[in-house]
Amino acid sequence: MSIIYVLIAISLALALVFFFMFIKSVKSGQFDDTYTPSVRMLFDDEIVQTTSKKTNSKKTNSKTKLNS
Repeated sequence: MSIIYVLIAISLALALVFFFMFIKSVKSGQFDDTYTPSVRMLFDDEIVQTTSKKTNSKKTNSKTKLNS
């Protein structure tokens, strides 16, 4: 029965070591994603395209009013 207490203590100590190693790696930026932002510009973004079309049509309307 005493071996169970020893194994529980060892497993808790090991779990704490891994937890602190994980926290240290997150704070140091180990899991920062540097690849996705560089690829994101290659994908079409429908929301940005629809808003830019609206602003372009307003600009052309104001230009045609000035030219008239």
